[in-house]
Amino acid sequence: MTSAPVTGSPWLRTFRSAGTGPPTLVLFPHAGGNAGFYRSLADRFPDGIEVRAVQYPGRETRAGEPLIDDMGTLADLAADALSPLLDRPLAILGHSMGALVAYEVTRRLEARGAALERLFVSARHPPAAHGLTSRDRHLLDDDGFAEMLRDTGGTPSALLDDPEMRAYLLPIVRNDYRLIETYVPSPGPPLRTGVVSIAAEDDGTVTAAQVEGWRRTTGGSFEHLTFSGGHFYLLEQPDRLTATVLTRLGWDR
Repeated sequence: MTSAPVTGSPWLRTFRSAGTGPPTLVLFPHAGGNAGFYRSLADRFPDGIEVRAVQYPGRETRAGEPLIDDMGTLADLAADALSPLLDRPLAILGHSMGALVAYEVTRRLEARGAALERLFVSARHPPAAHGLTSRDRHLLDDDGFAEMLRDTGGTPSALLDDPEMRAYLLPIVRNDYRLIETYVPSPGPPLRTGVVSIAAEDDGTVTAAQVEGWRRTTGGSFEHLTFSGGHFYLLEQPDRLTATVLTRLGWDR
């Protein structure tokens, strides 16, 4: 098992490598997240499947690079990074903000003629519902923004209580919320790629019914699943999520 960037691209970090041209799953992190968030999940996939995670600028191995707060720019650059992987079976999974970025990247890859195995979207409203969600949380002052992050549950309170860590984290997370809250999807055809939407029963940020609305984004197959737990259910049930992905892709054989 490796934990290194793909040669020539800072955008992709490989957690499980399987040689030349293996089936590949690419994971997109949440707002404020980084590729390392998926290390534990990647460990659960079997040999013979490559697992990579997108590394957004400004974090981990890309610390110091300018943050990107525009969805179009982020999706264009991420799609360029994934293009060399299109010679193999390729599936994409995005959690929370990552679901929206993964959707936009899938649109771009399809426009280049790619046929993806599946798009898994987790714990996020579909793009069509975006205008119904909050659009001003990135404008909160630091105290209000930090309190909102505590309520969401993805940022440990200990980090928000540490002045140095808070000063480091808040600009990154605020950038990503700005990206989400200013994102307006452009018109276009539905995806050809099949979509699996996943919601958590106790997610305070989005309801299962809202996540189910992703069915309108695709002309391909669609399935909606509900897990127990909160917004970060995938940390609590990584084995179930891994099995879900493998079964839907037929990569468990």
